[in-house]
Amino acid sequence: MLRRRFLTNIAAGAAFAQSAKAQQQQSSGPANVFIERPAAGQPHKGKVLLALQAHSDDIPLSCAGTLAKLIGEGYTGYLLRATNDDMGDAPGLGTVGTIGENVLGNERDNNEVARILGCRRTFDLNYSNHRMADVSLNELISRLILLIRALKVDTVMCWDPWAHDEENPDHYMIARGVEAACWMAGRAHDYPEQSAAGLKPYAVTEKYYYARRPEITRIVDVSRQIDKKVDCNRANVAKGPAGHLGSRLRADLARQGKKLPLLGDDDVTADRNYIKEFVMSRSRELGKRYGVEYAEAFHYIGPSASRGPSIDDYIKRNAVPLK
Repeated sequence: MLRRRFLTNIAAGAAFAQSAKAQQQQSSGPANVFIERPAAGQPHKGKVLLALQAHSDDIPLSCAGTLAKLIGEGYTGYLLRATNDDMGDAPGLGTVGTIGENVLGNERDNNEVARILGCRRTFDLNYSNHRMADVSLNELISRLILLIRALKVDTVMCWDPWAHDEENPDHYMIARGVEAACWMAGRAHDYPEQSAAGLKPYAVTEKYYYARRPEITRIVDVSRQIDKKVDCNRANVAKGPAGHLGSRLRADLARQGKKLPLLGDDDVTADRNYIKEFVMSRSRELGKRYGVEYAEAFHYIGPSASRGPSIDDYIKRNAVPLK
């Protein structure tokens, strides 16, 4: 039994690392990829960022470094989780539990992830895990519009609604909802009852979309945030390829009279070094390709070139007094 668990841990870590490396090798971006580097001071102070995930490990694995970076540069951050993670995880990942234990464990983990990354608070939509294909898209959009307007969200971070090779229905459902809500939230005639209740239209202007195989238009240098990314993945005990898998592997090896120097002499060191070596391999390989230590990749969509600002600018430059 112990040998089986040991082999499962090794296989899970190795499979994750190989899969991550393969995904990055396939994710070749265009030549004009923008590299977002650390900014001095707090240039984003006064702006609001809403990070959205289907499950408690999506943000930690995909873009925790960027979320921590932007919050450190002045954003007020919020973390939204669409499902309650009641299905747990695949064998060898996370912590085995009943449906009730899965729900409670992931809720606690998600709150701890938000605390580590510096988010002001979390929101849970509490849809059932792997069942979001049954959810009314209009219902999801309206709930997201309400939050965007209430929080005055400037920037979102979410799964890419147009990404390839996405097999999880929860991922593409929350992504489709976010894509529509970001636009509709700025339109006065969409859900006017919200305006009557005091929630005025508010349009999202920036989107950081993450994916398994992203269409890379922006690389974010997260070398300074890698320790926070490790910590929030360690907080994901109930779900995912990180959590306490390092200390479990260390204990399994000890029972066989073996050890890995990588895992050190205590559980915290074992967890952190395991995560940094195996789970962070994707960020490390990506960083190497773009000349930094650790990086995260996005399909970034910036402020649109609407007619309003260009007309205002034209008037400012060309208007003359009436004769």
